[in-house]
Amino acid sequence: MSIEIDILNGDASWPIAKALHQAVWGPHIAEKQPWGHVKWANADLRVLIETPEDGLVCHVGIYFRTVTWNGQKVHVGGIGGVCTREDRRNRGYATMAIDAAVHTMRANEAVRFALLFCEPHNVAFYQARSWLPFKGEVYCEQPEGRIRFDYMAPYVFNIVRAPTLGTIDLCGLPW
Repeated sequence: MSIEIDILNGDASWPIAKALHQAVWGPHIAEKQPWGHVKWANADLRVLIETPEDGLVCHVGIYFRTVTWNGQKVHVGGIGGVCTREDRRNRGYATMAIDAAVHTMRANEAVRFALLFCEPHNVAFYQARSWLPFKGEVYCEQPEGRIRFDYMAPYVFNIVRAPTLGTIDLCGLPW
């Protein structure tokens, strides 16, 4: 079996990723979640994994942002919109896509750490891949203004550092 991993411009590749994303996180699922009303940032880049047999099987969005951590500006990479086709899960696709995303973030020398937000059922998955819980507060922008973002648990990955305490302001929409 051959696997193709592409890292593409976020906006330009949305038409490719949209059907998979909607199948996994579409309105019929999102509206039932505590985060269903959240306005999300668009990915800067997308990791897409395809197989000749199945087409697109996995997606990971990559985000680059200057945030504040304890009042200091810091450039971070983000991972969001992780989704794998339901009938192709548990085959390592998400791990490959996340690894490709982290590799891409490391190539951006300005990135100090990576940040993602996950639901309780995904905590063990990310912790097994060296993501650490961020135990501080996270703030972000929403149409109604700045809010504390506590709909999902924040996790950090060590690029140059991995802060696990303090306050992070995303200085924009969450991912």
